[in-house]
Amino acid sequence: MIVLKSASEIAKMSLAGQIVADTLDELKRLVKPGISTQELDRFAEAFIMKRGAKPAFKGYRNFPASLCTSINEQVVHGIPSDRVLLEGDIIGLDLGAIVDGYYGDAAVTVPVGMTNPKVKQFLKVTEEALYRGIEQVRCGNRLSDISNAVQSYVEAAGFSVVRDFVGHGIGRELHEEPQVPNFGKPGQGPRLKAGMVLAIEPMVNMGGSEVRILSDNWTAVTQDGSLSAHFEHTVAVTGDGPVILTQK
Repeated sequence: MIVLKSASEIAKMSLAGQIVADTLDELKRLVKPGISTQELDRFAEAFIMKRGAKPAFKGYRNFPASLCTSINEQVVHGIPSDRVLLEGDIIGLDLGAIVDGYYGDAAVTVPVGMTNPKVKQFLKVTEEALYRGIEQVRCGNRLSDISNAVQSYVEAAGFSVVRDFVGHGIGRELHEEPQVPNFGKPGQGPRLKAGMVLAIEPMVNMGGSEVRILSDNWTAVTQDGSLSAHFEHTVAVTGDGPVILTQK
């Protein structure tokens, strides 16, 4: 069942979303060669709590951290550790916050120090695919219009979308209906209505779309070892078009 949110509920989600956006902004400044993913996690948790919110991920299905840190070929759900970032790495930073029982969820992927033009283009395409999907978040459109916009843009650039993980509805729960795949034909699935709130999150591989899960039962990596990027926003469907709740 898809739960429609009232204006007051969306306002609470916007508060959570702003804290997520601010945390990610600060984390992007901290990302540099020599910092560990554990340090990033500690900062994120402290920053979220200082703002009066609660980290959404820590303890969720026993996840051990407040921040997902996915490096290079890691697609999503990387667990922070004493691993140090190196010049030329890329890192996906995914986090959520809870305010008054309502969730915000977003992700970015950033380069560590200098990176080559092909990788920069890869990150740019993945982020732009997110916004192509968001453009379809309009009353009367179908859910798969979002999915198709993401897939079409990514594949036209020569990359592949991950099919094993999807975006999702969000509200009083981190994961609600409906699922939001990053692939599919347009014109299918539920019709978008005002009050829906969706976490749209393209996960894009430089190589093939196949992934596998490591022995920690969390970290997903590309099957072929190619780089992977992940961008995400929490977006409300309104009569005036999409409203991004995790954007400053």
